[in-house]
Order: sequence, then C-alpha cells, then structure tokens
Amino acid sequence: MTTENRWLLPEGIDELLPERAAQLEALRRQLLDQCATWGYRYVVPPLVEFTDSLLVGLGADLDLVTCKFTDRLSGRMLGVRADITPQTARMDAHSLAETGVTRLCYAGSTLLSAPQSAVSDRAPIQLGAELFGSTSIEADSEIITLLLSMLEGAGVSAIPTLDIGHIGIYDALFSGAGLDAETESQIFDALQRKSMPDIARLSASLPQAVADKLNCLATLHGAPEVLARARSAFAAEPVVMAALDDLDAVLAQVQAAFPNLSLYVDLTELRGFRYHTGLVFAVYLEGRGTAVAKGGRYDNIGAVFGRDRPATGFAIDLKALMESSAAAPSTAAPIIAPQSDDPALREKVAMLRAAGSVVVIDVAPGVDIDGAARLVKAGAEWVVEGSS
Repeated sequence: MTTENRWLLPEGIDELLPERAAQLEALRRQLLDQCATWGYRYVVPPLVEFTDSLLVGLGADLDLVTCKFTDRLSGRMLGVRADITPQTARMDAHSLAETGVTRLCYAGSTLLSAPQSAVSDRAPIQLGAELFGSTSIEADSEIITLLLSMLEGAGVSAIPTLDIGHIGIYDALFSGAGLDAETESQIFDALQRKSMPDIARLSASLPQAVADKLNCLATLHGAPEVLARARSAFAAEPVVMAALDDLDAVLAQVQAAFPNLSLYVDLTELRGFRYHTGLVFAVYLEGRGTAVAKGGRYDNIGAVFGRDRPATGFAIDLKALMESSAAAPSTAAPIIAPQSDDPALREKVAMLRAAGSVVVIDVAPGVDIDGAARLVKAGAEWVVEGSS
C-alpha cells in the first residue's frame, strides 16, 4: 500500500464520524431502554471466543463467514463473532443456568469475513433480544411484537413489511424424504434463492411425490392467503399443519397490535444462519433491499452447552435501521468556557455539565463555535451569555 492510500478502509468496513456516531448511540440507548421495560436484561458477550465454543453445532455457513486467528497464549483457534445470538444462548445455558424464562438483550459489533450481499456491511452492529425457556407461541409473538414496537419507537416513517415463514415446513417435507445430503442441500439453496429454473431441474431427478412437494412449496409465498393454499396442499402432513397453526396464531396477535402492518408470508423463507428450527421472520423497510432485522426460533443451540433450552429472538442491523430512523441525539448548542484557574469557574462548569449542558474549554482563544454561548464573569459570578 502506498503512502497516498494508507487511509483507505477494507472493502465493506466503514467508520462513523461524530454526527452519525451520535445518532447511532442515541438509537442504541433508546432501543435498549425499551427492551429493559419489557423485562430484557442487558448482557455484553465477548468480541472473540474459542471457535470450538463460538461455532460448535452451528453449521458451515456461520463457520464460513467467521474471521479466525490463532491465540498466541493458548495456541487454540479464536473467532471474531459474526453473530451474537449463539453467544447469548451459551450465556443462558452455561453462564446463567437459570430455570424458567430468561430474557436477555445486547448490542455490539460483529465482523464477517465477506459481505453477504453486494450492498451489505462486513461489520454490522447488532442489537437484539432473546427469550429462553419457553416453547409457547406466545413467546414468538412477544419477540415479534417487541421488535415492531422498537421500530415504531425509533420513528421509522415507512410501514415495515414483516416477512414470516416456518423452517419446520421445509424440514417436514424434505428432511425425512430419504434424499442424499447433496440433493437436500441443492433443494435448500434453490428454495432460498427462489430459483425456479434450478427447482425445475431438481424436480426432474426427484421421486414424483417429492418433486410435487417441492414445486408446490416454491409457489407458497405472498399475501397471508397462501396459508389456506398450504393447508389444502399439505393436509396429510401433520407437522406442516402444526406449523401453519403457529403462523396463524402469531399473525393474529401481531395484526391485532399493528393493524397497518404490511405482511408477506413466505413458506420458503430459509434465510440466515441454519440454526433456526421453527418460525422465522425478517423485517424490511421501503427503499432498502436488505432486511433491517431477522429472527426466529432456535431450540437446539443450548444443547451443545449442556442445557437444551427452547429459544426465540431477533437481531437488528443497527446501522441499517439508523438510515431510516428519526432518532437523533441532542443538538443543544455548547457553552464555551475560558481557560482560567478560578475555582468559581471550575465549580460553574461542573454544575452545568452535571445538568446535561455541553461545556467546552476554549483551548484556542478567539475561535467561535456556531450557536455557542459563553461563560463570562459578571462581578463575582460566572454567567452564561448569548446563544442562538
């Protein structure tokens, strides 16, 4: 790298200058405070962990995007987290080991070895909430309702679109169909990409019953009415019927809370890391091609840490949400204080800062800040003078 471009950042890595950094921090605080009012306790998982803890049992897709390096102290492999959700599952199962329902929330940086789309960020800041210890559909409804309430509180002007599906439908139709691992992987990939040419190619080589299921499932996305079509098509599949019941129940509760919400039911919804086991969802905002939040049920992760706990939750891409949010930091004009050893001035500055005012010391006398007031001495007292 030449001296002329040493300031360049790696592709997909950005920085936040003061205005945007302040906006993001204001949004982070607001959303975490809202989580607290719902009973979610804040945790701070580590940025790096041993990979045999960070990635165990989570599949090749998460492994592929995790940045890894050797720990010089132990000689073991470390990984920089690409997703915080599995870390909270470890904390619930091992570090906390509580009984009953546990609600946790978090916010922190993540790092991906490569972007997951042409426009995605390699260093997203995740903010999320996870609910452990309940298999009830009410837990799934709470998580989605909390997410939508947080977006509403963030001042998102566009009506969000909730894209919702259920991994259990795919698993019921194909996991027990006697397919080899390569064929099942190709089916999963084709459905995930909604590639009808690939689906047609695969169907030609599948047993007729499996091909019929694949071709039918590939069409089941759109308005909530697709649930009725799915019931008609898969009436002989009890696991599919149970998954559809779950979707109906969640949609009824969510629509009652958010009657103007835009809904998109996608029974081929297989996005994200493959640790989900049930209901899955994503939230999209108008003008953005990628989801600002994703989530769903993941009941199997805790087992690798010694406690098989049901779980459901979501993660928000905080930087993506910030672009559509009205949340803003305080824009109060600062107060300029002169350099002085006067104890009365130091006391006045401390008092103003304690009250929340921004006070800056004039280390470069004569330089003004737009809209700033000044601390001036009036007799024996220091007073704030002038502001716009």
